[in-house]
Amino acid sequence: MENDNKYVITIGRQFGSGGREIGKKIAENLGIKYYDKELLREAAKSSGMNEEFFEAADERTPTFYNNLMAFNYGYSAGAYMVGSMPLNDDNIYRSQCEVMQELARQSSCVIVGRSADFVLRKHPRLISVFIHASMESRIARILSRCDCKTENEAKNISVKKDKLRANYYNFYTDKEWGKSESYDLSVDSSKLSVDDVAKLIISYVKLRLPD
Repeated sequence: MENDNKYVITIGRQFGSGGREIGKKIAENLGIKYYDKELLREAAKSSGMNEEFFEAADERTPTFYNNLMAFNYGYSAGAYMVGSMPLNDDNIYRSQCEVMQELARQSSCVIVGRSADFVLRKHPRLISVFIHASMESRIARILSRCDCKTENEAKNISVKKDKLRANYYNFYTDKEWGKSESYDLSVDSSKLSVDDVAKLIISYVKLRLPD
């Protein structure tokens, strides 16, 4: 597929559902590029902004970002300049979008989160996927990663992260985060192993985008 026609697989995911791990597995099996946090570094390089600005705004709504920047750096984000470009929410988001579009033009890839399915909606060979899982499964995965120590903490962080991701996605797109109709394919990762979920998605991609 990749030699003749570039394609992009975007992955939205609930926190703790294994979306990142599944995305990596898909990219490895297909021999294509994988982007998650790497997008922030690429966007920082392309824009000339400090990577910390992108990390602070990562999958968070503008209100959150403005308040955080004002607290951490003691200035209004909209008043700070990077070259001739003001540092504000729109430019942070725009820079990230431009990087995603350029990466999608360069080669086939998997992109996790950051409303990539909406940003790349005009790509002729786009497959959008959402990974969800039962709360029990998500708690177990979060605890196994040592993100927190108790089941209650794991549940709370999952709910909080999902709310941030939903607010971000719903703010920047005309769709609703996590709703099956917003994506080509929605998969419950608690029903299968990571390898099998990856295989399922790859099978779908090959059916949708035959050689």
